[in-house]
Amino acid sequence: LKHRGPDWSGLYQHGDNYLSHQRLAVIDPASGDQPLHNEDETIVVTVNGEIYNHMDLRKNLTGHKFKTGSDCDVIAHLYEEHGENFVDMLDGMFSFVLLDTRDNSYIAARDAIGITSLYIGWGLDGSVWISSELKGLNDDCEHFEVFPPGHLYSSKSGGFKRWYNPPWFSETIPSTPYDPLVLRRAFENAVIKRLMTDVPFGVLLSGGLDSSLVASITARHLAGTKAAKQWGAQLHSFCVGLEGSPDLKAAREVADYLGTVHHEFHFTVQDGIDAIEDVIYHIETYDVTTIRASTPMFLMSRKIKSLGVKMVISGEGSDEIFGGYLYFHKAPNKEEFHKETCRKIKALHQYDCLRANKSTSAWGLEARVPFLDKEFINVAMSIDPEAKMINMDQKRIEKWILRRAFDDEEQPYLPKHILYRQKEQFSDGVGYSWIDGLKSHAEEHVTNKMMLNAERIFPHNTPNSAKLTVPGGASVACSTAKAIEWDATWSNNLDPSGRAALGVHNAAYKKNPGSTGSVNLAPSIVDNVPRMMDITGSELFIRS
Repeated sequence: LKHRGPDWSGLYQHGDNYLSHQRLAVIDPASGDQPLHNEDETIVVTVNGEIYNHMDLRKNLTGHKFKTGSDCDVIAHLYEEHGENFVDMLDGMFSFVLLDTRDNSYIAARDAIGITSLYIGWGLDGSVWISSELKGLNDDCEHFEVFPPGHLYSSKSGGFKRWYNPPWFSETIPSTPYDPLVLRRAFENAVIKRLMTDVPFGVLLSGGLDSSLVASITARHLAGTKAAKQWGAQLHSFCVGLEGSPDLKAAREVADYLGTVHHEFHFTVQDGIDAIEDVIYHIETYDVTTIRASTPMFLMSRKIKSLGVKMVISGEGSDEIFGGYLYFHKAPNKEEFHKETCRKIKALHQYDCLRANKSTSAWGLEARVPFLDKEFINVAMSIDPEAKMINMDQKRIEKWILRRAFDDEEQPYLPKHILYRQKEQFSDGVGYSWIDGLKSHAEEHVTNKMMLNAERIFPHNTPNSAKLTVPGGASVACSTAKAIEWDATWSNNLDPSGRAALGVHNAAYKKNPGSTGSVNLAPSIVDNVPRMMDITGSELFIRS
């Protein structure tokens, strides 16, 4: 796993317990090497992640002496004070294993949503293995599985218990009235706390609503921070796409509006196809949409790291919280809308969180996601879902309440047409011919004859074609299997691309003439759809 942490290797052994750590140094690079210890070194911990409230936690841990400035240094001391019941005090993204040498017990925990990756496995010799990636387990474990987000594993009980129990988790319909200023302040706070860094950083900017808001807030609040004093107050932004893609044009305009130092990376369909084998090795999934979106992110992360940047802030999570995927246009009522957002958030660790974490970690780059801040999720998920419902008659498009919260006439955050730009899934926004090219490649290399024994070779989630293999069941435009019931025509159009949202996406796939709802998924490039104006500027162009 050295690709995840190329800055330092740490190993600790006590009896038959071993803690191994590969460090990506973002906070206190000089002295924060792991494993970390308490004062007498009886408590040992290895951590992947960031604890954003570590300074406040340190103030409350009176009488404790910290050996490093690392944000993760608080974990061993919190365990001393509170035992296993401290995990909910941590505000951040994290996976950790903590060993108590006094009784040879250990605990492991994963953050609330599963932003950081974690797996657990069991060996025939009675051993228990825990790793940030499956690659660390497959040689030694008879069985391994995903370590569930929001859970703690204790060697004393030999099992899991959930430490994250927010009100929305029960899927009870909330009733708090929508207040745009409350929502705005909550998200601004989520972004600001993620400016904590001792290394160069930037923002991922696709030109869509979510990443553009992250970039806008970061640009507003960067001046005066420790990061600005160390690395300069001008924000760096990064975008990737096929030449002429929707995202590149929109991102260029947003970067010009915000005054960022903008870095634009181009790739070709062949570049992406050539990288897929490496992408799957790193992200460890066969989910169609995740692979489609991970490939350009994987290529971009390599370029970003080559520029000396070690941390980026990204916009994952907004679509799950606010019902931003285009299929939410068909939600029949607020109850179904809210329950679907709950299902989507609970599944994030399998999809967008996995992509954001592993595509970047493959090159020793850290991704932070303010939309998945615990406090922000509590605010956003307590809003009466009636306010989130899409109503085109009232000109309320997807994620209307988020757009409205940042629609400030006096001090605009973004240009209006960016603030109200239609949702574009990342794998679509980098260029429609990327997905179309992948489909052509699959159709050329995967034959019907190769699929004859699919049920026996792939008994779990058996693919019925080269394109439609999604863990958890069928999907249209990134929906859950349950949401397919919202529109009868979708069962004939099971493709996770946003363009599969017929009648919603501006560049949706076209129905076959005379069909009864079936959709022509043959590769085609839509060129006649109005797009953003091409804004020229002084960007850095790097071709892979």
